[in-house]
Amino acid sequence: MFLVDLFLIFIGLIILILGVLIGVAYMTLLERKLLGYIQIRKGPNKVGFIGILQPFSDAIKLFTKEQTYPNFSNYFSYYFSPIISFILSLVIWTLIPYFFNLISFNLGLLFFLSCTSMGVYTVMVAGWASNSNYSLLGGLRAVAQTISYEVSLALILMSSIVMIMSFNLFMFFNYQIYIWMFMFMYPLALCWMSSSLAETNRTPFDFAEGESELVSGFNVEYSSGGFALIFLSEYSSILFMSFLFVILYLGGYDMTFLFYLKMSMISFLFIWVRGTLPRYRYDKLMYLAWKSYLPISLNYLMLFIGLKIFLLMIFLV
Repeated sequence: MFLVDLFLIFIGLIILILGVLIGVAYMTLLERKLLGYIQIRKGPNKVGFIGILQPFSDAIKLFTKEQTYPNFSNYFSYYFSPIISFILSLVIWTLIPYFFNLISFNLGLLFFLSCTSMGVYTVMVAGWASNSNYSLLGGLRAVAQTISYEVSLALILMSSIVMIMSFNLFMFFNYQIYIWMFMFMYPLALCWMSSSLAETNRTPFDFAEGESELVSGFNVEYSSGGFALIFLSEYSSILFMSFLFVILYLGGYDMTFLFYLKMSMISFLFIWVRGTLPRYRYDKLMYLAWKSYLPISLNYLMLFIGLKIFLLMIFLV
């Protein structure tokens, strides 16, 4: 029986990963179409009906192109860092609190923070291993940015954890049946949203790949498959951050069409921000993390801890 259960979990994970990959493929198409309409032009519309097969033709093109290696690069680090980055971005998806057939995490949020922290190393190694000044500078920027915003992400997350007193993502649904956490954590939800933009290296915080000054940042030497894996992991992280935002602030996980609609709307917001806002200045990005989000998240954390203690005292009396 135990082996059968393990086999079913394995099959469930394979289906989940396939679903994520297809979701990522169509998110790239959605982004290209939306940016097209924002810039008053058509997006991809030639391959298949209204461009519906474009992501698959792009994937075939990228993975069949010749892989190039810079002569002075550190070969193994250069080759494996995009692969590890991609694996990490898929491993996080095991956190989805399905009601059947998958792994249930009691410490899910700690697992999420551990995986996102590991993602920093892959960007750093990718930037360093290329042995190019542009990619090294992009990698260093990305590491400083990601570490700065992970601090605020963890502290914002702490407020939610204090409210429900559990690391399990299942619990967020139980505590949001009557009112969404977004209603009384509105500023924190907005801080989480912009921190997740910075965490996934998205516009207006895409300094790791600032084309205007760094050519293309830490991935400047990557082509074909390595380039594709880096961007697959980025879009997978965007989808997961959208998913987590809905769980934390917009009613938790329930297997309804509305949940996936909310998730799609948050993903749409990521793309809309890219089409609308210019790139931030690097010193202002750091200022925002350490002098705005850190005090806000700490103050809210103190508020919710005080609220929890006050309620506990009332119940005890």
